[in-house]
Amino acid sequence: MSKYLVERLLPGITPEQLTAAAAAAKRTTEEMAKEGTPIRYLRSTFVPGEDKCFCLFEGPSAEVVKQANDRASLPYQRVVDALHVSAEDV
Repeated sequence: MSKYLVERLLPGITPEQLTAAAAAAKRTTEEMAKEGTPIRYLRSTFVPGEDKCFCLFEGPSAEVVKQANDRASLPYQRVVDALHVSAEDV
């Protein structure tokens, strides 16, 4: 499956709200997976100085990732293909 980066603008979000949003993404993608749509929420990174949050998902298409975020009522500015390389990959 491909990875997708979701970019969000979240001015004024608190750490508690950020955690709740991540939980909503995880819960929604788990529900979708149980329904037969292969999608996973992987992680989020928030940049406080820019009020931006970048969330990584794994799924079959950008459209499915958008559907998951819409279903979780999470705002986003864009969803783009992403290549994730971790220290364990090299």
